Amino acid sequence: MSNRTSALAAPAQAPSAAASAVLSKSGGKFYLLPLLAVCIWSGNTIVTKAASTAIEPAAIAFYRWVLAVLVMTPFLGRAAWRQRAAMTADWNWARLLLLGALGMAMYQGLAYEAAHSTSAVNMGVTVALMPLISACLSSVLSGDRLSMARIAGGLVSLLGLVVLSTHGAPGQLFSGGLHTGDALMLIAVASNALYGVLLKRWSLPLTTWTQLYVQAIFGSLILLPFWLAAPASPLTAQNLPMVLYAGLLASIGAPFLWMNAVKHLGAPRSALFANLLPLLVALAAWALLGEQLHAYHALAGALVLAGVIWGQRSAR
Repeated sequence: MSNRTSALAAPAQAPSAAASAVLSKSGGKFYLLPLLAVCIWSGNTIVTKAASTAIEPAAIAFYRWVLAVLVMTPFLGRAAWRQRAAMTADWNWARLLLLGALGMAMYQGLAYEAAHSTSAVNMGVTVALMPLISACLSSVLSGDRLSMARIAGGLVSLLGLVVLSTHGAPGQLFSGGLHTGDALMLIAVASNALYGVLLKRWSLPLTTWTQLYVQAIFGSLILLPFWLAAPASPLTAQNLPMVLYAGLLASIGAPFLWMNAVKHLGAPRSALFANLLPLLVALAAWALLGEQLHAYHALAGALVLAGVIWGQRSAR
C-alpha cells in the first residue's frame, strides 16, 4: 500500500460526472470501494517483493511514476496548468516538492530496496503501523493530543514489529539480528506517514487529483538521478507487468477507489478496511510467492493490529 490512506482522506473532486453517477447508484456496493483499494495495495506489496529479482529498485520506482504521469497528463495536464498560480503562491510548489519526495520517491524507493532483504509478509505487517506512526508525528508537528491509550497501543504495535523482525526471538536485537530490510521498510512507512500528516496540515488549495499529478511529476524528477546512477535495468517481458501494475493500478486505480470510498463512506469507515492489509499480503505471499507462514507472523500481526485498533478507539 503505497499507503495513501491518510493522504487521500482529504475531500476529492470526482474525475468525471459519469463516474460519480455510477457510484451514486451503487448503494451497499460502496463498501467494495475501500476493499478493492486495499486489495490493490496488498497486491502492490507482492509486486514489490517479486520485483526485487526482476528489476533494479531505482528503475521500477522511476518507471512507475513516469508511467502514472504519462497516463494522467491528458486528463489532468490542463487543469494543473490552470492552477499554476495557486501552486507558486506561498511556496506551495516547495510543499508539493517535499510531498513528492516523501510519498512517491522516498517511500516507494525504500520499499523496493527493502524487498531485497525482507519478506512480503514482513512488509505488510510494517505497513500496518502507519496509522500509529501518523498519530505520533501529528502530535509532534501539529500539537494533537496523544492519549495514554494511544501510546500504549503504539508500544504494543512496536512489540509486534520486534517479534516480526527477530523471527519471534526478541533477544536477537542484542546480537545484531535485526534485518536491514525491516529497518528500511520502517523508514519508508514513517516517510509516508509524514507525507499524510503534512498534506493534512498544509491543506493546499488544489484538487486532490491535481496534487497527486504534480507530486508524481516531482517524484519522477527526484528519482531520475537515482535511475541514471543505478545499473541499467531496461523494461523486459518479465518486469513490464510489474511496472504496469504499480504505475496504473497502485498509483492511479487504488487512489481513485479510495477517494470515492472516503467521499461516500467517510474516512473512519474506510480506514477500517486498511487493517485487512497484513492478512491479505500474508495470504497472497503464501499463495503466489511460496513464502512460509510461521507462528511468529501470526503473533506479530495480532500485536500490530491490536495496537492499531486500540489507538484508533482511543482517538474517538
